[in-house]
Amino acid sequence: MPRTRTKRPLLVWSAVLMVCALLLAGCGTNFGTTDDGKQRYRWKMTVTTGSTSTWYLAAEQFAKNLESETDGRITMKVFGNERLSAGEATAGVEQLMDGAKDFSYNSPIIYAGVDPRFGAVTAPFVFDTVEDGQEALAGPGGDVYADYLAERGVHLLGFGESGMRQLTNTHRPIHTPDDMRGLKFRIPGFGMYTDLYRQIGANPTTMPFGEVFTALQQGAIDGQENPIDVIHSSNLQEVQPYLTLWNYSYDPLILGINKDLFDSLSDEDQELVTRLAGETNEFQIEKNRDREAELIAELKDSGMEVNELSDEEKDAFRAKLSPLYDEYRKVWGPDMAQAFIPKGL
Repeated sequence: MPRTRTKRPLLVWSAVLMVCALLLAGCGTNFGTTDDGKQRYRWKMTVTTGSTSTWYLAAEQFAKNLESETDGRITMKVFGNERLSAGEATAGVEQLMDGAKDFSYNSPIIYAGVDPRFGAVTAPFVFDTVEDGQEALAGPGGDVYADYLAERGVHLLGFGESGMRQLTNTHRPIHTPDDMRGLKFRIPGFGMYTDLYRQIGANPTTMPFGEVFTALQQGAIDGQENPIDVIHSSNLQEVQPYLTLWNYSYDPLILGINKDLFDSLSDEDQELVTRLAGETNEFQIEKNRDREAELIAELKDSGMEVNELSDEEKDAFRAKLSPLYDEYRKVWGPDMAQAFIPKGL
């Protein structure tokens, strides 16, 4: 009997230690070493969108290149639709910060759910083109993002591009702020967007993106906003007859790795990850831009009515939103505001 009593705690503790080891192994820890002493890794990466998006395709290429260039020493599994956080993108970013996963592609809008300073680059009607947005990120603005991300436990591996965010709805083409009055739009859980849509006169609401298609289908909401790639890959054309190209918010993608993981890598592996991440971002941006005109054409062919705002119509929205810029300069802080917000706004 005494022998039995002493064995059970040992078995329990052995099981606990085994579970802990498995959990840690799933979160970027090494899987032993190769014959020449290099660490083996099994990593996980998430993207917010599904498997047909350029985000996912680029992440898959990143994983393939990591495995190929290390002869299988490093592998990475890509999860679409924020599967590791039950579809909750903000929770997914927090997982990256905490080290519960290793890499992610996420919009600054999602990071702004943790720290509103990250939303500065997505301010409304600041950039006319995606090229303008990337140019701002290639300058001091990108350095500010890297510093703020490091504070939150994320090492920046550069920027991809979701694109300009556009608007879809059930009822009519949108040309003026009055056209949006009273309509219920799903937006990300992001304070600036909430204030923006209320300032215009719309009724903003938040929900996980995985619920948006059904909510539109059932009429629980009237519309939503997202870049073209997301609209198309989520098949929103099936439940939204109107698409407005208003280019109101530039949405890059942050390719991030957990900072503790990156800092733990050898110099050789840090160089490898940095180089392949740069190639991944270039691939994703090029593919996203090349596909956009094609995807818009496909949306039109599916029956969507597409209208594009003129410069004068955009100016009417800027005028309506003028109080927002002054308010959010204080939220973003001087570094972010100086990097991304023109003085005239």
